[in-house]
Amino acid sequence: MLSSSLYSLKPLAVVTCGPASAPIDSVRRITNFATGEIGSILSQALQVAGWDVICLRGEGSTFPAPEGIDVRVFSTNDSLAALFQSLPAAPKAIFHAAALCDFQVASIEGAAGMKKIPTRDGALTLHLEPAPKILPRLREWVPQAFIVGWKYELDGDRPAALAKGAAQIRECRTDACVVNGTSYGEGFGILLPDGSLTEVADKRGLAAALVDYPPAAT
Repeated sequence: MLSSSLYSLKPLAVVTCGPASAPIDSVRRITNFATGEIGSILSQALQVAGWDVICLRGEGSTFPAPEGIDVRVFSTNDSLAALFQSLPAAPKAIFHAAALCDFQVASIEGAAGMKKIPTRDGALTLHLEPAPKILPRLREWVPQAFIVGWKYELDGDRPAALAKGAAQIRECRTDACVVNGTSYGEGFGILLPDGSLTEVADKRGLAAALVDYPPAAT
């Protein structure tokens, strides 16, 4: 359960960004490609707008970390969940932009139980299983927060991408979804539960628009 202790007189926003990973052995892993750029830009914009900000950032992020922000690093989906559980206060807004692992290794044929799998053993077969997701659990953890999810889609067309964003809002009980990727097309769309869509051209425009969405904290 999240702490309810006082963190600051300012409202608290949490931004997740960058990639998570899932281990194959002690030195190898599978991961998603994500630089953490949107999270850094959004964290700075929220700070300028008067929020206290905690940025939960994947350790594989390559974009510079936001300056003057409380940055906490995660590696796996589970370690990000642990960071949420250790927050100093319940956030008023959560922007979940991290590229978490959709799959994790269930078993390995050919080298089970080895800390470092030797390449001399030849080909391996990895069996993957769905990894635990964070977004569907956020409403339970922080019932009153304004929660924004992300939907990055590469296959299909814009209507299909927006339909998946709408499904995410319904299933995860979020307040908005940022839709982007080649199926959406250029820029980003901020989709709301009523179906309304705000289109923005670039990452800085997205950050500027998102800052205005959460209601003022009381």
